[in-house]
Amino acid sequence: LLFILQVILSISLRLALHLNTEQGWVYFRGDFYYISHIKKSWSDSREDCLQRGADLVIISSTEEQVQTVILKSARVETKLFRRNTWIGLSDTEEEGTWKWVDGSLLNSRYWRTGEPNSLGDEDCGVMAANDEENCWNDANCRDENFWICEKKVEQ
Repeated sequence: LLFILQVILSISLRLALHLNTEQGWVYFRGDFYYISHIKKSWSDSREDCLQRGADLVIISSTEEQVQTVILKSARVETKLFRRNTWIGLSDTEEEGTWKWVDGSLLNSRYWRTGEPNSLGDEDCGVMAANDEENCWNDANCRDENFWICEKKVEQ
């Protein structure tokens, strides 16, 4: 009986992976990711993710930072690797208090040297362009960038 359940689960996951890949989703290390092909503001990007049953990507460890860099660089359009990409990080509620879209406080930090600097009205986090290490930068939330959605696989 356990074997049969494992086979059914395996087939279901493979079908889900196949269907989601067809819709632009990539399964990677336990979660699904969607990398946009167009640019939008941070809030419009987040709304797109929410409509897809996901949210902007949350990076809470070095492994997830590397994973996101790999996903970003694995795109067919390698130029995307050199462009700003929205992540689910902002300090819109309180200046200087960076929070993820799930409300959790920032604990792992991959800021580019000198960032965040809040020049002008920079309250949203991007994985910065033209950066070999793909560090973060704070940017104006109205800027238009690509984005990455993350859909957690329920356990």
